[in-house]
Amino acid sequence: MPLKFSAHIESWPLRQAFKITNAVWHETKALVVEISQDGHVGRGEAQGVYYLDETADSIYAQLGDLVPDIESGMSRDELQSRLPPGGARNAIDCAMWDLECQLRGESIWDLLEIEPRPVTSVFTIGLEETPGAMATKAAAASESPFLKIKLDNNQPIEKLSAIRAARNDAVIIVDANQGWDYPLLCEVAEACSELRIDMIEQPLPRGGDSELGSDNLPVLLGADESCLHLGELENAAQRYGLINIKLDKTGGLTEALALVSAAKKLGCRLMVGNMMGTSLAMAPAFVIAQHCEFVDLDGPLLLRHDRPHGIEFNEGTIESIDGRLWGGSKRGAK
Repeated sequence: MPLKFSAHIESWPLRQAFKITNAVWHETKALVVEISQDGHVGRGEAQGVYYLDETADSIYAQLGDLVPDIESGMSRDELQSRLPPGGARNAIDCAMWDLECQLRGESIWDLLEIEPRPVTSVFTIGLEETPGAMATKAAAASESPFLKIKLDNNQPIEKLSAIRAARNDAVIIVDANQGWDYPLLCEVAEACSELRIDMIEQPLPRGGDSELGSDNLPVLLGADESCLHLGELENAAQRYGLINIKLDKTGGLTEALALVSAAKKLGCRLMVGNMMGTSLAMAPAFVIAQHCEFVDLDGPLLLRHDRPHGIEFNEGTIESIDGRLWGGSKRGAK
C-alpha cells in the first residue's frame, strides 16, 4: 500500500509559566507528523528552534513541497538533503524511524542494536526574580536528584547560593541561555566551583563566545545555542567541553546519532536536551540519552497533561519508553 502523510499543530498548556532569559512560555505548540502505511502509523513531534524564529506554524509551512516525495517513499538519507536542520525535518525524520520499526516488527533498540539503560533527567527550575523564590522551587523538587537552573544576569551567584542551601543533596547544572558576558562568566564560574556546580550551559551569546577556549575556568562549559548540528561541531568543540544535542536543532534522530559519534571522536562530553513538548518529542531523544552524561528530558513534567503511554518519571529516572508511544514494533511491545 502507498504511504500517506499528514501533519497538524497541537497546543499543550504548561502547569505554570516557564521563564528563561528573554523568553517566557505559557504553552508549547507542537508540529505532529504522521506517516502511515499498511495500517501502521509512524509519528514525530517538533517544537522548532525558538531563537532561530522557528514556530510550529513556520515549520508546518516547510512541509508542503515535500509531501508528494514522502508519499512516494523518500528515505531518511534523502530527507537530510531536502530540508535543513530544524523542527520540520525532526518531525518527519522521527516519524520515519517510528514507521520503520512498525513495518519491520522491531523496536528502535533492535534497529540500532542498543541495549537501553535507565537514565535520570534533570528537573528544570525556571527563572524567578529573587533567590528566595528559586530556592523555594528547588526545595519543592525534592524528588529530583538532578536540577537544571535557569539564570540571567540578575543575582546569579546569590540565586545559586540559595538553591545550594535549599538542596545540598542535588547535582546542579546551570543554563544561562546566552545571557552573560565574559567577565560575569568568570565571576560566576569561581562561585560555581565552591557551590559544587557541575556544568554551565551556554553562558555567552551564540556568535559571541570567541573568548572561550583559551581560558582555564574551574567549571565545565556546555554548548547549546553554539552547536546546532553536525556542521557546527568542530568550532564548538574548540570552545566547549560538552555538547548539548537537541533533535529540533539537528533536524531529527538521524543527524543526532551522527553528531554523537563525531562529538565522541573529538573528546566532547555529551548532554541531550529538549525544546519542551510531550513524551512523543522526548522518546527519540531517549535514544540519544543512552550516550549522554547529562540528560534533560523533563518537558512532559512541565505540562498540565501528557499523551497516552507517556514517559514515566520515577524520582527523575526514566526506565524505558513505551513502544505504543514511539519506536515500538507492530506488536506494540515496550
